[in-house]
Amino acid sequence: MSRIVALDTTDIRFPTSLSLDGSDAMNPDPDYSAAYVIVRTDAEDGVEGHAFVFTIGRGNDVQVAAIDALAGHLVGRELEPLLDDMGSTFRELIGDSQLRWLGPEKGVMHMAIGAAINALWDIKAKRAGLPLWQLLARMTPDEIVDLVDFRYLTNAITRDDALEILRAAEPGRAERERQLLVSGYPGYTTSPGWLGYSDEKLERLAREAMADGFTQIKLKVGADLQDDIRRFRKAREVCGPDFPIAIDANQRWEVSEAIEWVNALAEFNPAWIEEPTSPDDILGHAEIARGVAPIRVATGEHAQNRMIFKQLLQANAISVMQIDAVRVAGVNENIANLLLAAKFGVPVCPHAGGVGLCEAVQHLSMFDFVAVTGTREGRLIEYVDHLHEHFVVPTDIQRGSYMPPTAAGTGMEMKAGSIEAYTWKGQHVLA
Repeated sequence: MSRIVALDTTDIRFPTSLSLDGSDAMNPDPDYSAAYVIVRTDAEDGVEGHAFVFTIGRGNDVQVAAIDALAGHLVGRELEPLLDDMGSTFRELIGDSQLRWLGPEKGVMHMAIGAAINALWDIKAKRAGLPLWQLLARMTPDEIVDLVDFRYLTNAITRDDALEILRAAEPGRAERERQLLVSGYPGYTTSPGWLGYSDEKLERLAREAMADGFTQIKLKVGADLQDDIRRFRKAREVCGPDFPIAIDANQRWEVSEAIEWVNALAEFNPAWIEEPTSPDDILGHAEIARGVAPIRVATGEHAQNRMIFKQLLQANAISVMQIDAVRVAGVNENIANLLLAAKFGVPVCPHAGGVGLCEAVQHLSMFDFVAVTGTREGRLIEYVDHLHEHFVVPTDIQRGSYMPPTAAGTGMEMKAGSIEAYTWKGQHVLA
């Protein structure tokens, strides 16, 4: 048996605000950041687990402290029992009564638990010699549902419902895995659409996105309606009348304001409106969905847990679900979210783009295709061309699609030199 000997954490921040990369109506000057954790063991194989929580600058130190608070739960524990029953490990961490008081099951502490869970999955996948998507997709339906905490979900999906979904997809797994390795998983790009970019930069990046094979782009909106109309018109002039262009308000609007604003942009045929209002306002999203139909509503990157997703689906509030690899409590909870989406017949188009999010979330979508829904139709993974060079296994985009990683692990491991260079020192001074 081997033991966990340390949870090493680092506050990592990139000065993306200097170029306005990531800028939107609610976050004008983000510094893409990672509260980073390495789970170290005394195992002879030397395998470490790497994971992070994505933030955008200030407060990253608070997130690091939350991960540090988990050391007492894990350091000194035998590793193999934790890895052999990841469902129980997950339930133990989210079920701690004193930690739950800080949520329950939401916020900084819940995200910290997700980092620890994801780091353990990194070790498990590396030991299996498989990328996470393949490790998950080769589990039996019973093994997969054992990972899920169905508490609070059974009025929408039960264990038997989940088993039925997974067993229905089981016969075609091998062929879908082969298809994925050949053609990849479709992506869309937000790179042209940051709110701080000039019109000229928007037009240039939109042309480049189409030339690179992406089949959808996204524009940030919500600060000024006339500016949004002008920018959307320019994007349409570049992309043509039928090319899908989504819009994203990043929670900027009141419910009535969202309906008015989106309808004012309806002439440009948005592919969807993303995060039109507070991510916690389920009924507000439902009202917006009715008010802007047939334009689709998408949300989820700030959904705090599986219960929020459950209610969004039950209320017909979204027609596109956007999971995030590090917002909820890790792989286990996102499997619950994928199963909920499958039960309700809603496509999942994950949020990505922030530091390491593309590397992480691709595994979940690929698992969903192979083992859950069996389809890529109407499904896209967000892509932003920032900061991939800092990862040991960066995303591989070809012809606008994510090519599946074949390296073992979750893809969340950063290069040691990047960790050293971008460790926060109180100001943006690189080592």
